[in-house]
Amino acid sequence: QVQLVESGGGLVQAGGSLRLSCAASGRTFSTYAMGWFRQAPGKERDVVASISWSGDNTYYTDSVKGRFTISRDNAKNTVYLQMNSLKPEDTAVYYCAARDTPYLSIRSADFASWGQGTQVTVSS
Repeated sequence: QVQLVESGGGLVQAGGSLRLSCAASGRTFSTYAMGWFRQAPGKERDVVASISWSGDNTYYTDSVKGRFTISRDNAKNTVYLQMNSLKPEDTAVYYCAARDTPYLSIRSADFASWGQGTQVTVSS
């Protein structure tokens, strides 16, 4: 497994932007597909975005398409989630996850390693 540490969460007004980062340990980061998930109070953890090992393939849940961008820098062992035009309904704990295959997935059960989560709060 790989260790993951998220950063970049915080409080922002609606319409604002945040960039989340997820730093991974280990020398095999470039072989892992990565994902960002979020969990709001009283709700299940859902996928936000996912990216293949090369970055060539990405997935976004419908509610964030056109607003969020997932990217990765394999040289820095880091995956990012750029979040623009934030809405109050984006408020959640955001988790980074790693899948020990190169191919992206949208199922949380497919990801073996998880970060501790970072809180994102969007005020109206």
